[in-house]
Amino acid sequence: METTWTEQLRTAGLRVTRPRLSVLGVLAEHPHVDADTIATAARTVHPSISPQAVYGVLKALVGSGIARRIEPAGGPALYELRVGDNHHHLVCRECGLIADVDCVVGQAPCLQPSDAAGFAVDEAEVVFWGLCAGCQVARRTHVHGTNSAIEEGVTA
Repeated sequence: METTWTEQLRTAGLRVTRPRLSVLGVLAEHPHVDADTIATAARTVHPSISPQAVYGVLKALVGSGIARRIEPAGGPALYELRVGDNHHHLVCRECGLIADVDCVVGQAPCLQPSDAAGFAVDEAEVVFWGLCAGCQVARRTHVHGTNSAIEEGVTA
């Protein structure tokens, strides 16, 4: 995989460096991750990498189109390597799990604004919010457990 990253970096006009390869390795294994988590994970293969270096690498990767930065409301910026394919995200309100979802309409951008105000729109970012399957089960179990206790006459 490193050869592919080397080629991608060079094609994007970026130098191939150990910090960049370390960050790309983390992003390949952990999509939708924040910069602090990337820095911690990158230190396992590059112990001297600093948080500032990680931020610099992320800025370069996003600027060159190799990585994408997403910013779900109420949380830190997250990074992923899936770029240029018109996908969106599902975010769990409870646990924060993020999943990719393809655009259901088609070609980018999948949403046309009612008034583009002179903009040449080339991307639409949609975030779907809800509860993931695990949190739905946990919520039903908790509610059912509470109801059972009430039905059985158990009081606190």
